[in-house]
Amino acid sequence: MSGTALKASPNEPPDPGEPPLDLLGRLLDDILDGGGLAPVFQPIVRMRHGNLLGYEGLIRGPAGSPLHMPDALFRTARALGRGIELELACCRLILQRFGALGLAGKLFLNISPAALIASLASRADLVDWLAQAGVEARDVVFELTEQRNESSDARLAEAAAWYRAIGLQFAIDDLGEGYSSLGRWLDLRPEYIKADKRFVRGIEGDPLRQQFIRSLCDMAKATGAQVVAEGIETHDELGCLAEQGINCGQGYYIARPGSAPSDLLEPELASRLAGRAAAWSSASLARDGEAECPDDGRALRLLRRVPSVEPSMSNHAVGELFRAHPQLHAIPVVDQGVPVGVITRSAFSERFAQPYQREIFGGKPCALIMDDKPVVADMHTSLTTLSRRLVQADGYGLVNDFIITDGGRYLGIGTSQDLLHSLNDLQISAARHANPLTQLPGNVPIGREIQRLLDRGQRFAACYADLDHFKPFNDVFGYQRGDEIIQLTGRTLARHVDPKLDFLGHIGGDDFLILFRSEDWEVRCRAILTDFPAAVDQHMRACSPGEDFTQGYTAEDRIGHRRRYALPSLSLGIVRAEPGEYDSHHQIARAATEAKSQAKKHGGNALFIDRRKAVRLSRIV
Repeated sequence: MSGTALKASPNEPPDPGEPPLDLLGRLLDDILDGGGLAPVFQPIVRMRHGNLLGYEGLIRGPAGSPLHMPDALFRTARALGRGIELELACCRLILQRFGALGLAGKLFLNISPAALIASLASRADLVDWLAQAGVEARDVVFELTEQRNESSDARLAEAAAWYRAIGLQFAIDDLGEGYSSLGRWLDLRPEYIKADKRFVRGIEGDPLRQQFIRSLCDMAKATGAQVVAEGIETHDELGCLAEQGINCGQGYYIARPGSAPSDLLEPELASRLAGRAAAWSSASLARDGEAECPDDGRALRLLRRVPSVEPSMSNHAVGELFRAHPQLHAIPVVDQGVPVGVITRSAFSERFAQPYQREIFGGKPCALIMDDKPVVADMHTSLTTLSRRLVQADGYGLVNDFIITDGGRYLGIGTSQDLLHSLNDLQISAARHANPLTQLPGNVPIGREIQRLLDRGQRFAACYADLDHFKPFNDVFGYQRGDEIIQLTGRTLARHVDPKLDFLGHIGGDDFLILFRSEDWEVRCRAILTDFPAAVDQHMRACSPGEDFTQGYTAEDRIGHRRRYALPSLSLGIVRAEPGEYDSHHQIARAATEAKSQAKKHGGNALFIDRRKAVRLSRIV
């Protein structure tokens, strides 16, 4: 990104047109003694929602001077051995200005590892700067950048640990440029990764750049980091990056750095980002089909590259192609990259086995005999949806091959045999990750489903369900009766979710999680709390005829004292996820766990809804 404070190469020779170093040194003295540094801020936005993540704080020298632009400013400071001093001065000024402007979101501060390490000697200064600026540590992201690998990894780890302990986060700047290596990513585990602008420029027409960004996003997801694309300068770059899965972006197309930026994006820009988010979300929904289908359960995994023919190719030539490739069951007919039909080996052989057909039609275009209504699936179509379409296709069924496309352009074919094998593999995988007691999805699919909803920018409510006083019940009545109560809980929850919209998972033990996309989720939760005690009472009457548990039962508590416990009740903690509020399934898990803990404080079939601005507790006895 143009103009970032610390991105000039330290070995870059002085510009021949620059003044002598001694003159620049006197100017630098004046700047560091108290004048001329001007902070500016460039917005960083979430690509899929169009809302603001925060700003990168940049610096400018005195207007009209040789040190106005940051490359000359920092090159001069390093040449005079005052680079770290300048960096820390810039951090202090940017913090002060950020606080004074009252800007929303996070502040990204450029700093070299050497300056970060040096700052440990006066670490209290940073705490004072934050307090004076009125900026919370959790809103600051140190953006590490360097062009020479001169810093000590051990000292850097020490510095990072201290700053993380007070709440700061980290980003690795310009991944793919200089010495910002994958090794540092593994060691530091930053919260943000910044993709260098060289991988952004012209990405819409470069499959290799697109693959790099996709791989970067996959690695970031595995480490819980977010990827920020720098240097976005065109609408096509913005759109392509969103489609590759980039979390956030910045660049001149979004907004140029400014001394007093608004925390509201310009209406035209907001409209463009919202339009891109809507298009991405719609395309994602159309691609994904079944909500329960994991990421690798797509038509792309079935792709086979096979030769295609044009509609004008003769039937004689098609016959030769079948003879040359005995393994081919079908040949797609493609017109200028778009599939328009398919010719199956069985239909071709049957037709030309009839008298005179070869003589009459052999030299004619194959378009005359092709099936012009083939099953065509986008590469992102879920396998569940694909199998349903094949079964429902008139005269098709799960016996023929189908065509796979990418945005309507021909890629290859898939076979029904491969589809059946893949569906079987996915069922085995689902069973492996299911809870053995309830057969509900376990932690792996739960986390994957939360992340899928977040990535799509969908609104949902996460409901953490936990049994109260389950341990003493288990101790008194035995593990079998305890397992029955857990299974009963799963069945009760399942009765009140919409399988077409909602997701029910079993975290483990007596903990469950529901991801509600149903608009009436609060009504459903209240119905759960009404039905659960009745279901437990009915179950206990059936298991222990003649016994009365209306007053509970007696058991030892954790310190060995006998006390009376009620039958297990249910606590529900709800956290609502609006588009752009959360970035990872770990954040949702923490928030839902806290909401559940609040519900359990009140006991007895309680529902706690974290409404952020207005928290409300309702209890059903």
